Amino acid sequence: MIRFLLVLIMLAGTAGAVVAYGDPDQIARASHKVSHIFRSQSASPAPAVQIQRGQGGEFALRAKINGVAAPMVIDTGATSVVLTWETAKAIGLPLEMLEYDVDLETAGGYTKAARLTLDRLAVGHLVEKSVPALVVQRGQMKTNLLGMSFLDRLESWGVRADKLMLTGYPELQSSHRRSRTAID
Repeated sequence: MIRFLLVLIMLAGTAGAVVAYGDPDQIARASHKVSHIFRSQSASPAPAVQIQRGQGGEFALRAKINGVAAPMVIDTGATSVVLTWETAKAIGLPLEMLEYDVDLETAGGYTKAARLTLDRLAVGHLVEKSVPALVVQRGQMKTNLLGMSFLDRLESWGVRADKLMLTGYPELQSSHRRSRTAID
């Protein structure tokens, strides 16, 4: 018990130092580590989502961005979640306030994108908050991309045969979530 308290104090001190420096990525990582330690004390099976490969070879799904359903394609080559302008408008993001100052290479060539943070991004029972994302200018892309700024937050993800499995971190025993969800 004393060892556990000592580890907890060290983690709290580390988290405090990270917060003091104000790096959002470091804060998110520290938060995930602390959460993982507490979850491992009494956790239920990790929530998982299974996605079937489409006829075109892609893994397509419907995610919920800030509560609004949006089609997405998994793209492990994308460093960030990338939204089309049209999807960002449908979600109600403040497009008039965005600065398109990020150079972005897409399948269609080079374009500019704007940085923002999504309050909530859910794929089945996997929910992440404060997810960094990009929005491209109007008409520059046809598909929303679920990139590494979401995938890196998961415990694991991988492909077997024609199925992609996304696995989150275990939930506390008090959670009433189902452990597996299939998305077509």
